[in-house]
This record gives sequence, C-alpha cells and structure tokens, in this order.
Amino acid sequence: MSIAIYPGSFDPITLGHLDVIRRAAACFEKVIVCVMVNAEKRSPMFTAEERVELIRASVAGMDNVEVESFNGLLAGYAESKGANVLVKGVRNATDFDQEYQMAAINRGICPQLETVLLPSSPAFQHFSSTMVREMIKYGQPMEKYVPAPVAEELKRKERA
Repeated sequence: MSIAIYPGSFDPITLGHLDVIRRAAACFEKVIVCVMVNAEKRSPMFTAEERVELIRASVAGMDNVEVESFNGLLAGYAESKGANVLVKGVRNATDFDQEYQMAAINRGICPQLETVLLPSSPAFQHFSSTMVREMIKYGQPMEKYVPAPVAEELKRKERA
C-alpha cells in the first residue's frame, strides 16, 4: 500500500493545503495529514487538537485521508506509519529551497523516505496560514482562504 504523509502546522489549514490534500489523495492509497507540533511557533491560533478536528471536518468524504498530530521527528513518524513518501506543497522558489533541504535531511535519516513536492495551484499561490492569521487580525472575511469548518470556527471565536 502506498502511504504518504502530508505534514505541517496547519494553523489554520487553508484552501491551498486542502488542494494539496485532494491532489495527494488522488495519487496515493492513503494520505495521513500530520499536524506537527512546532515548539518554535509561539502562540498558535488553534491547539493541535483543534487543528486535527478542523482538518477532519475539512476532509470529510475523502475516504483515504486520515488526520493525526505528532510531536517529534517526522522521519521517525513516517517510518512508524509504514509511509515511504512525504508530500509537501510549494508556492514559490523560497518554499522549494526550504523543502529541498528538508527532503535531503529526511532522506539522510530514513533513506527509503522520498519527498514529493506538489506545486501550488495558481489560485492558492498567493496566500499562507501566516497571511490568513494577519487577515483575521483585521477582520477580513475568511471564506476565500480557509475551508468552511475553519471559517465557521473563526466566526464562533470572534463572537466569544
């Protein structure tokens, strides 16, 4: 069985992330979206548990997609899941350079682990989770940037 891991912080998941998940799900028998807990990222918008639930709601109906969180070495996680592929979305040359370096590191740790870089669809190249968090600060509508379950949760948080 071909198992791919799509790792990220997903704080919050965007329509660009969802596009990569859909495309990866068409290529692999199973895709595990792995919410990585990054100790360097301060003040996350959502807890890891909230992100997992929001992603699960966003991928409902994608039968070959699972969602988990993990705090540790990605290569070890992939190995424990029997995955031989990491999927990474890239929007531009900067993303490519960063992901290329990470692919080499992961391959050094786990030689059988390949990294597949999926270029962003043009409609999603211009935004990121960081940009979404900035737009939220200024009360901008989120429906163009995040899946419906995330937009609904953001509205709920705003009212609270």
